[in-house]
Amino acid sequence: MRASSNIHPTAIVASGATLAEGVQVGPYAVIHDHVEIGANSTIGPHAVIHDYVRLGANNRVHAHAVLGDLPQDIGFDPATETWVEIGDGNTFREGVTIHRATSPERVTRLGSNAYMMAYTHIGHDCRVGDGVIITINTAVGGHVEIGDRAVLGGSVAVHQFCRIGQYAMVAGFIAVRKDVLPYTMVAGDPARHYRLNSVGLRRAGIKGERYRQLEQAYRALRAGDKPLSGIPASDEVVHLREWLAKDSKRGLSGFLRDPKSTGKIGGKGAESHL
Repeated sequence: MRASSNIHPTAIVASGATLAEGVQVGPYAVIHDHVEIGANSTIGPHAVIHDYVRLGANNRVHAHAVLGDLPQDIGFDPATETWVEIGDGNTFREGVTIHRATSPERVTRLGSNAYMMAYTHIGHDCRVGDGVIITINTAVGGHVEIGDRAVLGGSVAVHQFCRIGQYAMVAGFIAVRKDVLPYTMVAGDPARHYRLNSVGLRRAGIKGERYRQLEQAYRALRAGDKPLSGIPASDEVVHLREWLAKDSKRGLSGFLRDPKSTGKIGGKGAESHL
């Protein structure tokens, strides 16, 4: 379906692609078969959208971005049908790359209203939430999970299978080798939790008593109280408990001034900065 789409005469759009109303395709862009593009999306010049990509409405794909190429997995059979699924209202700046999943049972999934800056990469089998900001030159390895409204600074590298919780902020130029707790700021080498992401939480309306309960929760975690005993069950604390209860393949990043940097919660001599 190409009705009411604006396709530049130099663009190549396969006959098996489905373009909704109001889609614009720029010069020399290439859109393969088995692609679905939602209404009012814009595909910039020289962008490439490979087979097996579902792209929602009101997305903007800038020049030279590549969506849905084969996963960088030497054991992957290119004949396998695997997908990338992307929500609505996202921005993909120049040179962004997002790769297909490695198994038909999974998809590489990105939510809605994300902003991915130039030359960022999302690897195969990743799960990225809504409202995420990923800054220039950041590389996210395969099977990584990123929660809603997380922010990754410039030139961050995220190890495969790591989890980054919602509303977390990751400082630029660091390697994330272990999980990052929701609602926190992490920085340093090795990456460690510094404190709550107070600015991000305030902007999200998490303040007052809700913020104070998160402070209590993080003090408890640093003291080694993973069950968060006695902490009031606000929505954020409930989410934190559920997040901690899930399986972690990489373990948890340490805390500021944890000299052993074991990745375990707490640590002898750890000082509270919450």
